[in-house]
Parts: sequence; structure tokens; C-alpha cells
Amino acid sequence: MKTPMIDNAPPPKALSHRRLQRDKDFTGDRLTTFRQVFLRHGLPGLALAALCLVDPDLQAVFFDGLGRGFAYPLRYGLAFVLILSALSAYAWLTDRHWSWSGVSWMLYLGALSLWEEWVFRLAIPSMLEGLGASMWIAAALSALVFGAAHYFTLRWKWQWCVGAFIGSLFLSRQMHMHGDLLLIAAFHWVATYLNTPRPPGQSARV
Repeated sequence: MKTPMIDNAPPPKALSHRRLQRDKDFTGDRLTTFRQVFLRHGLPGLALAALCLVDPDLQAVFFDGLGRGFAYPLRYGLAFVLILSALSAYAWLTDRHWSWSGVSWMLYLGALSLWEEWVFRLAIPSMLEGLGASMWIAAALSALVFGAAHYFTLRWKWQWCVGAFIGSLFLSRQMHMHGDLLLIAAFHWVATYLNTPRPPGQSARV
């Protein structure tokens, strides 16, 4: 009679979203669906972005940030297509799989990047500067709010939130140097997709 073999194989690889998210705590359970992510993070961010546009002064800041896109629409349209194509190629090379849900996730992250950059790189810093803060103090405070938002809404682990804070400062510098909201949103889009390339709840295909 054969002795039963003991399975010492490692447990299955955890879902990709667990790399970023904490275990259950006071902020709730892990977010495993797009609906949860959108309601906790995407929708509030979109509402805040729209609310900032109510102020006429901030409207002027917003449209100034989009100035180059309006001046060179074909150039920026081509850049959008190239980025989307490159991300699609990356998705195929990574998972050997392409789907409309994956493309929808890419487009969502692109829209998210635009309104987050508007709020955290232009709107909030502009309001703080209007209250007397220096440009870099305003950028640092906005970056702090940006990192904290990811901690509470997306339930990121603290070290990833620190990374978001540092990345936010880098993007603020780029915004100061170039004054181009679409360019900075493109940086954000690519970095965010590479960090979270799959919709919530999906793991890598084996």
C-alpha cells in the first residue's frame, strides 16, 4: 500500500489586487469588483473634479492646462491612440489574452488619471496658493491628500500610499515645468495601468 503523498506545493498565487490592498480593517473588506472601486474612489473623485469647475477662476486654470491639447488636437489624438495601443500590447504580452473588459479598464484609468491630475495638480494647489501657501507647500499638501485618499478609498497599504505621495510630487514638478495637463495625465495613466493592469478581482492568466 502506497503512503499518501503530502502536498507541499505553495498556495495559488494571490489575486493581483491583494498586492496593493490591506486585509480587512476599519475601512472595510478588500475591493474585488469594479463597482466597489468606482463607488469608493472613482465617483467621489469625479464629483470633486466637477465641483472644482464651478469656480470661474478654477475653470480658467483648467482650460489653460488643456491649452496645448486644443492647439494641437491631431498630435494629442495620435498620442492617445499610441498609448492605448502600447498598453493593449503590454496586456497581450503579459497575459496572452485580450478582452473588451481589459480595454474598458484601460480607458477608465485614463479618465481617472485626467480628473485626478486636474484636482491634485491644479485645482487644490491653486486654491491653497490663493490662501497664501507657496507653490511647493501647496503641492506637498495636495500630494498628502492624494496619498491619504488612496489609503481610505482604495484601501492601499501604507507603503503604496507613500509611493503615491512621492509620485504626486514628481508630477507636480512636471506640471510646473510643462504646464500641460494632458501630458501629466498621460504619465499618470501609464504608471497607474502598469501598477494595476487588471480589473478588480482578476488575477493573471496562467
